[in-house]
Order: sequence, then structure tokens, then C-alpha cells
Amino acid sequence: MWPEVDFREIRAFLLLAEELHFARTAERLGLTPARVSQMIRSLEARLGGRLFDRTSRRVRLTPLGEQLVREIALPYGELQDVLARASQGASGVGGTLRIGLYSLLSGGPHMTDVVRTFKTRHPRCELEFINISYERGAREALHGGEVDMLATRLPLTAPEVTIGPVLSREERVLLVASDDPLARRDSISYEDIADRVVSDVTAFPRQVMDAFIPPATPSGRVLKRLPNHSAEDTLMRVALGEQVHPTVRSFLDHHSHPGVIGVPIRDLPSSETALVWLTADRRPKIDAFARAAADVIGRTGLAEHGRPATVMRSASG
Repeated sequence: MWPEVDFREIRAFLLLAEELHFARTAERLGLTPARVSQMIRSLEARLGGRLFDRTSRRVRLTPLGEQLVREIALPYGELQDVLARASQGASGVGGTLRIGLYSLLSGGPHMTDVVRTFKTRHPRCELEFINISYERGAREALHGGEVDMLATRLPLTAPEVTIGPVLSREERVLLVASDDPLARRDSISYEDIADRVVSDVTAFPRQVMDAFIPPATPSGRVLKRLPNHSAEDTLMRVALGEQVHPTVRSFLDHHSHPGVIGVPIRDLPSSETALVWLTADRRPKIDAFARAAADVIGRTGLAEHGRPATVMRSASG
């Protein structure tokens, strides 16, 4: 029996087993690659065997490492949940937590797992998801008390708002009519839509809208915008050839039309969504849900590799 267990080493081991890359693992842990390597060596010394084969080009699990992942990943996750429930037991996490979504896309692919984790830890707190339509301002719903948290697209700069865990990070596609000449392309550049009409949602913060659908092409040609009032409105206008719609890959997983397809946009950066809430609102249930989201995303990762969000960062910085 070990005299002690360093859970930081176990977490570092599981993340490295997932990433198979010291730099990415270090980034997720907020440490240096050298510190991660030191932790792995310490764990290997305790076990008496190597967990990873390392070369200058690759990292891979040894048979001992593979065995340890199989046997420890589930109990480690269960222990995390037990400790989280114990630490939150007297925190007063109860009542109803209202989370605003303008679309299922903004919740990201792991929202169901986040909810399950949160409800396991805090069974006395109910969750309510509220649709923030294209016609209503999401931040206004937050300031007005209609919702406690928002799952919204980034970037969002507002000094009174805290940006929490990133929920999704997706590549960009252009929705076009299936008979549009662009539909035959393998990919397009943003310059290719210089003479097209694109979507606009006036209720969204202009910073968010302009980042998601840039108002001009790389050469500086300003795009004409057409106000859209719902996802269905957008799809119908695209199918009719009245406009095109730059969006993310998962849009057509949640909203579809037989006359609309998505074509990759190769020169727009990926788009992120995240949880946000009012910085002044320090109720335990908000912090608890943010931590549940951060834990799930930390275990599962995002669709694209990159820096996972910390639980909190100022929207003004």
C-alpha cells in the first residue's frame, strides 16, 4: 500500500495519456512541460516502471501505461465527483439555475455531460434552459435577471461580465443553396463572397456578430447584410439564394434544409462559445456550474486542440 497518493500526478498522467504531447498537457494544467515531465517521472518511480515511451518526435503509452489508464480513469473521475459533492455539501447550491441559449450550438457538444456532472454533484439544484431568440438581446436577458448564465459566442468584451469555460471551438463553413456555384467547391475563401449578401442578427452584440460574420472581406470589400429573425428564416433565405450564411460545422446538425449545404471556409478562424455571467453575481450555484463545465471539458477536450478555458477570465481583458 502506498504511504500517500499525489492526485496531481494522477491527473497529469491521465491528461498526458489523452494528449500524448507534453506541451499541450502542460498548457491544460497551467504548468511547464518540464514540470509535467517531473511529475510523470515521480509517478513512474512510485510504480516501478515506465508509463510512456518518449522520443524527440512522439510520446506513446507503454503496456503498463495502457493498463493504468484502463484501471484508474473511471475511479479517478468518480473520486473527483465524490470530493466535489463533499466540498459543496454545505455551500447552499440549490434552487433553480437558469441558463440562456440562443441555440443548441452555443451549448457545445458536451453540455449534456456538463448537466449530468452538475446534477450528480448538486441534486438539490434544478436547471432550466431558456431560449434567447434572435429578437432578444442575450446580455439584456442576463442584466434583467431572466437568466443566471449564458452560453454565448465569443469574443465578448464587457467589464461587468465574467467569461468562463469555453464550451466549443469549431471550424467555419458557408451555408449556400445546393444549386449555388459555390456548392461545388471543396472550400472557399472569405473573399469569394464579396458580392454576396450575408446574415445579420441585430439583437446580438455587434462585437460578437462582426467576429462571427466579418463585415468586410480581406481586401476590404464591405458585405451587404440581411437581418435574419431565426435559424429557420436563415435556412429559407439561403435555400432561395437570397443570401449565404457563414457559420460553424455543427449548424446543420441542429438545423437542416434539403436545399442547403455547408462548404468549408479556409481562411476564417475557428469560432468559440463559452459560459458567461455577471461578475457581481457570486452565488454558489453559478460557480458550481462553471466548475462542472470546466471539469468536463478538461476531461473530454474540445473538438479542436488548443487552450482550454480557465473557470474564469475577465471579459474586459
